[in-house]
Amino acid sequence: MQLRTKSQSWKIAGLLSIAAASLAPVAHAGYDENVGPESDSSMSSNSSMAMDSSMSSQMTSVSAPRLTTMMLGGRTRYVDPQMKAVLMSLMELHPKPIEKLTPAQARKQPGPPDAVKRTLIKQGRSTAPEAVGSVMDTTVPGPAGRIPVRVYKPRGMTSDNLPVLVYFHGGGFVIASVQAYDSSCRALANAAKCMVVSVGYRYAPEHRLPAAHEDSYAATQWVMNNASKWGGDQNRVAVGGESAGGNLATTMCMMARDRGGKMPIYQMLVYPYVDTSFASANAPSAIQNAKVIPLNRAMLTWFSRYALPSARFGRNHLASPLFGNVRGLPAATVVQAEVDPLRSQGTAYIAKLRRAGIPVRAKLYRGVTHEFFGMGAVIDQSKDAVNFAAQGLTGAFNR
Repeated sequence: MQLRTKSQSWKIAGLLSIAAASLAPVAHAGYDENVGPESDSSMSSNSSMAMDSSMSSQMTSVSAPRLTTMMLGGRTRYVDPQMKAVLMSLMELHPKPIEKLTPAQARKQPGPPDAVKRTLIKQGRSTAPEAVGSVMDTTVPGPAGRIPVRVYKPRGMTSDNLPVLVYFHGGGFVIASVQAYDSSCRALANAAKCMVVSVGYRYAPEHRLPAAHEDSYAATQWVMNNASKWGGDQNRVAVGGESAGGNLATTMCMMARDRGGKMPIYQMLVYPYVDTSFASANAPSAIQNAKVIPLNRAMLTWFSRYALPSARFGRNHLASPLFGNVRGLPAATVVQAEVDPLRSQGTAYIAKLRRAGIPVRAKLYRGVTHEFFGMGAVIDQSKDAVNFAAQGLTGAFNR
């Protein structure tokens, strides 16, 4: 196995650095990082916790006793060692900076799933995916032709009336795929004991926004009216996704409200990309995490450039639900990563939902980066995050 050189170690150390260890607020219009006390719809009203005023404790956060102390850039930083191992593996695959590539080139680069696989190999462990009951690739009708979907059923469940999670993958609307987020869907199907329908919406820039939203809405409404054909319960359908998929999940609820469609019963949002405007690169966490991997500040501008039909559309409620009307949306679970340029906008969205009276369960995971959610094979905090999300889903499914 190739050994990492000292220079490579210093390179990854620099990329892992958090630009502001204290997470001190940075002025940016439109962002309110004070989300207030925890509001957990699964808890009684008198069990809410008062939070410290610092950003790092504005929501329930997982204490990570295995966090390691590293001197990076002259400051003490905290990075989960399991997360660090994955990032080391990613760097050993020599990915090129996405912000310097075309979308076609970027789609061919090694990514987080490849890093997880490499980490498992280095640890002498199996790279086989988590076992589920069944996986089926099929299509559903869409506005521009058939939409590919992948249907997962949980391990050990024989029911023909399974609750359903319609899931949307990340990738900034430009890269990634249903396959790239396969591990998340498998984990969620087993943890929430539900059917997961992962939607393969159209990419930008070949199909700029809101093409992805129109595909996703068509698929969601089809599932809500036809899930019984696959053994699903059409009256227990939630939506969820990671990053850009979190955007799609919450906007599916907005579109259902505005178009008179069927409303999902719950939304699961994992580090949601709810502000795709060019201004998102100036948010506090984008500045604080400008050079981290696998998502950095420059990539936010790159995604905006290729996904948006115009700069003005970045303020549209579909492209950026942070600026939209959230009245009437269902309760939500929101998962966030500390070392993530999207943390500020996710926190602002939590606050927006709560101000509208929408119950939100939120948890911030310390010392982990964007894309950690689907890494349960190698990161313990990822397993906890999946279970936290599953608890919100099962609570909604069982009401």
